[in-house]
Amino acid sequence: MQMLTIALIVGGAALLVLSALGLFLLRDALSRQHAATKSATLALGLLLIGVGLQGGDAAWWGRVAVILVLLLITLPVASHMLARAATRHAYTEDELRAVPDAESGADQDARGG
Repeated sequence: MQMLTIALIVGGAALLVLSALGLFLLRDALSRQHAATKSATLALGLLLIGVGLQGGDAAWWGRVAVILVLLLITLPVASHMLARAATRHAYTEDELRAVPDAESGADQDARGG
């Protein structure tokens, strides 16, 4: 049982790292958002199941179940709403694919734009 717990927690943490890498490596905003929500939901689910196995108590499983339900309801809905807002804001495909540049953003803010 201890090995399964460790495997779930390590697998969830590794998936979270891959999700974070997706935020930096994917080309456009919608793809980065997909990486942040879909794989992070699975990763947090694996972590929570591992924590539930480690705790072993019915109270732990109750907490894990509540958190999982909240994650499964809120994260995909929030992702969908953000994607709809981005497409309704009339961003062009090039604007959605643009990678933000920290230097140009700082210069633009200093110029008042």
